[in-house]
Amino acid sequence: MKKLILVRHAKSDWPEEMEDFDRPLADKGLQDALKMSKFLKSQNILIDQFVSSPAVRALSTCKVFNQTYRLDWTTNAKLYNPSENNFNSVIYDLDDQVNSVALFSHNNGISNFANYITDNIFHFSTCGVAGFEIDCNSWSEFDGARKKFLFYYEPNKIQF
Repeated sequence: MKKLILVRHAKSDWPEEMEDFDRPLADKGLQDALKMSKFLKSQNILIDQFVSSPAVRALSTCKVFNQTYRLDWTTNAKLYNPSENNFNSVIYDLDDQVNSVALFSHNNGISNFANYITDNIFHFSTCGVAGFEIDCNSWSEFDGARKKFLFYYEPNKIQF
């Protein structure tokens, strides 16, 4: 069994004349990311590796989560403005020794991908986190594997 955790970046700012890629997290985003990462850890949600979009707001969310988890992390440009196929490609490239991965990405792609792999209807809030159990031993088996929805958390709906 593998576990897939999908994380939408936390609340961001959009200063004038700033490119979308370079948008930073807002103060609320920083607080929400720290709250969510501590909440997940308190729920014994184990994660082996983080893979993030290289966009500033997603990577910053990943780095805040890493203050709690202290893991190896990488970036993958396929997670910026992603399609469902981009997520599949990132997942297929994972090392099979990684049993649980968190992917940090953006809407609408992350919501579309979650809806693609489950019957639950998703529209990720900022810093929303969804977890899935994947019935496979190798990430290369992801597409054909049974996927079980485990949880969805939003920062405004958790107590921590």
